[in-house]
Amino acid sequence: MNEKQRDHFRAILLNWKANLMQEVDRTVTHMKDEAANFPDPADRATQEEEFSLELRTRDRERKLIKKIDGTIERIDQDDYGFCDACGVEIGIKRLEARPTATLCIDCKTLAEIKEKQEMG
Repeated sequence: MNEKQRDHFRAILLNWKANLMQEVDRTVTHMKDEAANFPDPADRATQEEEFSLELRTRDRERKLIKKIDGTIERIDQDDYGFCDACGVEIGIKRLEARPTATLCIDCKTLAEIKEKQEMG
């Protein structure tokens, strides 16, 4: 992978991370603004469920941000774009679809098959 391609993926990842961080800020603001002590238990439960769903979503995004940071670190170490399992270069199309990919399509397919077999 050449320098121009690495810069391209770094820009994609940084933009993705910035968008996720904006969502985090919006959630915090929304939860502060919308927090109310409803006298009706059903209204209170609805609000709590809404907040719970938002927090679960943000938790998944937090994990994704960590993965994005790890991927940016791999780009900086010139280790980006190679499969962790077999060492083969991950295709550009796969990286365009999933910039945080650490496995080539063949190894990812095998991992998914193994996971399905273990789950029964």
